[in-house]
Amino acid sequence: MAAVKPQVDPQYALMYASIDSEPFPVPAVDLDTIDPKFLRREVSYPSREQPGTIVVSPAERYAYLILEGGRAIRYGVGVGKEEAFNFQGAATVGRKAEWPRWTPTPDMIRREPDRYAKHAGGLSGGVDNPLGPRALYLYRNGRDTLYRLHGTVEPWTIGTMVSSGCVRLLNQDIIDLYRRVPTGSKVVVLPVNSTVASG
Repeated sequence: MAAVKPQVDPQYALMYASIDSEPFPVPAVDLDTIDPKFLRREVSYPSREQPGTIVVSPAERYAYLILEGGRAIRYGVGVGKEEAFNFQGAATVGRKAEWPRWTPTPDMIRREPDRYAKHAGGLSGGVDNPLGPRALYLYRNGRDTLYRLHGTVEPWTIGTMVSSGCVRLLNQDIIDLYRRVPTGSKVVVLPVNSTVASG
């Protein structure tokens, strides 16, 4: 007898449905490929950070948008595949972009030339762009850190250490976060071995 697949929560089926109101199509997320614990939800998350701050926990593979009253919206993320790739500490959302242009960093090209050298001149926004439909650019002391919170063309990688150091979210989640977070917002990326928000 074949195993019965668990029923998809209608709330999540709607939350992660395809979006056809964008300049490029955003496909529905195949929820069978995502561990349910990495789907967006509001959770209890006491923090010393001010509401509106994003706290990224690479160890947990979550990003938290701090709300009032010890609550947060929690998003599943994919993070750098090696600890050394991951940005740590406080930053600011210095810029936001819809369907952003993507250019691999010199380090990425050096590490994986066969994969990235062909895009050295940059890749325009669109369905094949690794940044997906939105990007939040992390700045420190007024300078671009080259780290971003962005969407993904590989939704099945959420919850893993796979990226070149940026923080990737499901496309529907980065669209949600993007509309909630203004330029100038604080972002805190915790150390890889830490799960406690810093103040």
